This record gives sequence, C-alpha cells and structure tokens, in this order.
Amino acid sequence: MRLLLEIWLLPRNLAIAAMQLYRRIVSPLYGQVCRYYPSCSRYALEAYQLRGFLVGIALTAWRLLRCNPFSAGGVDDVPPPRRPKFVINSRGFVRPIERKA
Repeated sequence: MRLLLEIWLLPRNLAIAAMQLYRRIVSPLYGQVCRYYPSCSRYALEAYQLRGFLVGIALTAWRLLRCNPFSAGGVDDVPPPRRPKFVINSRGFVRPIERKA
C-alpha cells in the first residue's frame, strides 16, 4: 500500500523538484517583479505541495493568467485542502502520512 502511495505522489514530487530548481536558478535572475505575494513561482510550489499535481497545474495557470499589468496584485495564497492526507518533509516533498497500527 505504501509503495502505491509513493507512486501516486511521484508526479507531484517531480513538479515540486522542477519548481525548486526554477526558484534556485531562474527566479533570482528576474528579481522581485511579481505583482502578487507570494511570488508566482512560490505559489506554484505551494499549489503542488498542498493541492496535488492536477489541481496545482490549474491553480498555477489561473494565477499566471491573472498576473498582468491590469491586475492590482496583492496577497493571494493557495486555497488549503479540506483534509490534508499527506505531510511535507523538510526538503519540501510530499510524503504519505504514517498510519499507526
């Protein structure tokens, strides 16, 4: 069962790794240019961590569409899940919650 959960989380964790790489290499080149807080790359990272791969893609795309010169910007946090089913480890990756027998 644990192995299946790990496989299920693989696309999410690959997206998290890609966003961490982007934030480490590309994002510093742009500086603080985002109209929103947190920045769009941080928002995408949190969306993948909290909401999963598919919902994370949808939330990130919607955020990028709203990030334009006509937008006022402001604070825009990722909507939290109703019931968290996973934990985020110290490196930012998502792991299944340990069930005690």
